[in-house]
Amino acid sequence: MNPIRVGILGATGAVGQRFIELLSGNPWFEITALAASERSEGKTYAEACEWRISADMPAAVRAMPVLSCAPGLDCQIVFSALPPAAAREVEEQFAAAGYGVLSNASAHRMDPDVPLLIPEVNADHLALIDVQRRNRGWGRGFIVTDPNCSTVGMTLPLKPLHDAFGVRRVIVTTMQALSGAGYPGVPSLDILDNVVPFIRNEEDKMISEPRKLLGRFVDDHIAMADIRISPACNRVAARDGHLETLAIEFAHKPSSAAEVQEALRSFRSAPYALGCPSAVEQTIIVREEPDRPQTLKDRDAGHGMAVTVGRVRPCEVFDYKMVVLAHNTIRGAAGGSILNAEIMVARGMIA
Repeated sequence: MNPIRVGILGATGAVGQRFIELLSGNPWFEITALAASERSEGKTYAEACEWRISADMPAAVRAMPVLSCAPGLDCQIVFSALPPAAAREVEEQFAAAGYGVLSNASAHRMDPDVPLLIPEVNADHLALIDVQRRNRGWGRGFIVTDPNCSTVGMTLPLKPLHDAFGVRRVIVTTMQALSGAGYPGVPSLDILDNVVPFIRNEEDKMISEPRKLLGRFVDDHIAMADIRISPACNRVAARDGHLETLAIEFAHKPSSAAEVQEALRSFRSAPYALGCPSAVEQTIIVREEPDRPQTLKDRDAGHGMAVTVGRVRPCEVFDYKMVVLAHNTIRGAAGGSILNAEIMVARGMIA
């Protein structure tokens, strides 16, 4: 097939740069438009962007003009890396104008008619797009969101565990990388020799988003999963990768840690089966070593698209506990949005 023309909103920021890096090697998509704020508009991308993702900015985008974040871009879909305050209005403008919007922003995640998507978890929620178009009077346009970066790492392993044993309650403590705060992120003198036990709005997202992701599509809406989550979110001095400890109470207690591990290992990726380029065969990697996963050693598993789980063991308060690691700017941000688009292409929803 011919590559699908895509644009990137917020192209000069940290997540926008990650979109460019990942899309530059993707055979299904071609970057044809870059858009950013007024201070970048009219410049070439090389002039407007201080490239920080890797050694060199991809050659194909260096001379591309940076345009306004407004409909009229030469593309079929846009990936949005906009800040939440700007995203709500701008994303709706693009969808109303007939563009598909794949958003990494939080603005529309909990809208009742907007899919909040992890393709391996709840691809059936894409049925909300028909509801969205009816509600909002949109023709071809739509908005699909991906979750908060810390939500992704927790929810992927919760999915097979919820299917097998019924998750009732979760206590989660996060150790989140600096890149989750964007660039320049946390000042060095605030994070060196320190852990910051507060990330604004993060805990609220971890309470609500998994309930939508693990909910059921019923009668044109999502029936939220009946799961209670108690999060504590911390910023630590790691560059990339969100590490989380989970303690889980089940409706039906597994007989052993080995049974929990088998439920995780046997989880299969629907996007991989459909041939999506960003998907990995083993979305959940279970490690046996007593000291894994580790942020530095495991965050790039599956080219950053896999989630690594370790230290699965009985819990003294709930049933079982474990450690989970996900790459926050790949699996938890740009890579997740790209995979959302890929599964829509594979299912004939984007052409």
